[in-house]
Amino acid sequence: MHKLTALKVKNAKPGDKLSDGGGLRLDVDRNGNRNWIFRFTSPVTRKERFMGLGPVDDVSLSDARAAAQDARNLLRQGIDPIEHRHAQRTAAKVEASRSITFNAYAEQFISSREAGWKNDKHRQQWRNSLRDYAYPHIGNMSVADVDTAAVMKVLRPVWMSKPETGTRLRGRVEVILSAAKAEGLRTGENPALWRGHIDQLLPSKKKVRAVKHHAALPYSEMTAFMASVRTDRSVTSKLLRFIILTAARYSEAACAEGHEIDRKRRLWTVPAARMKGGRPHVVPLSDAALDVLGEPGHGLLFASEMTGRPLSDVALANVIKRHTETPATTHGFRSTFRDWAGDMTTFPREVAEMALAHVVDDETEAAYRRGTALEKRRKLMDAWAAYCSRSTSGKVVAFSGADQGREARKAMQK
Repeated sequence: MHKLTALKVKNAKPGDKLSDGGGLRLDVDRNGNRNWIFRFTSPVTRKERFMGLGPVDDVSLSDARAAAQDARNLLRQGIDPIEHRHAQRTAAKVEASRSITFNAYAEQFISSREAGWKNDKHRQQWRNSLRDYAYPHIGNMSVADVDTAAVMKVLRPVWMSKPETGTRLRGRVEVILSAAKAEGLRTGENPALWRGHIDQLLPSKKKVRAVKHHAALPYSEMTAFMASVRTDRSVTSKLLRFIILTAARYSEAACAEGHEIDRKRRLWTVPAARMKGGRPHVVPLSDAALDVLGEPGHGLLFASEMTGRPLSDVALANVIKRHTETPATTHGFRSTFRDWAGDMTTFPREVAEMALAHVVDDETEAAYRRGTALEKRRKLMDAWAAYCSRSTSGKVVAFSGADQGREARKAMQK
């Protein structure tokens, strides 16, 4: 111990590694920079570590020895001195961050992330939900002090009456607190975490209220419905028929443009910007779907005759009401298609899911996604069009369940 003297420290040359004993040494790099190093074996990992104690110009020999002694004291307690120093620095940063409120940090977080969000509505929902439900309870709290009790004050008033809003709100608070921790403004577990934490305090959304699905027309009524809709010559009716025949979402079809249609290959390519999954989707077009399109120009395929803008979902809802008394929605026709494909055909489930452009996690379905299963989907959509278009001399023919199965299978084999 204490092998070095002030003179030895002063005269140390580049490349020297001079030991003072007890793990303390002086390292001089090739540029002549002199730094104190404490060498030890971590009581946690049992690996050798080197802890910098500062440059000689700032830390004297006596101060370096004192710092080394503090580190040895921690080692005797089974504490890694480097990890101890990290924890102290983190705690100091958290203490300094107590002036940053949840409100201020959340707004800063949203501003930094919103450029990557798809639309203004999503951006607005983030700000509005936090403003209405979170800020009144925790807005003025330090982001470092938000705990489980505070999170529950935010969630309880809305969870039972608006479970969907409550679920999204919890998720947003969790993301914000996770970001604050990543920046060193918080420590410990996230108090808004659902699994193993909040789920022990609140019922799941499904138990609060049954999920309401979009009303869907039973596929047994599709023949009569489509026969009726074909008598409607409005642009809105054509859009509805196109949506049904392609199993597309309203937002995908309402803004479709002529350049997206390849009549020669009988394909419609929906750009990624309009897809829920954020990637392009290629739709095989049946003859019936192409007949609805006619000869598309370069602009909107289904523009409002009055405004020239995309038709609204409300206009489509009005068309549906004119042609059936059964409760149904535009989006519900995707369910009608899926039910028909599952009940009335032998097409693989993966093909039907891909036709709907559903994001899938299953390995088999993902394999279909890597290819496009385009020809399988083309046969499926042709079968669907044949099912929807059955009529004799302009009259709707009533089919039994067995008849429906035979007709679908015939269309599949073509």
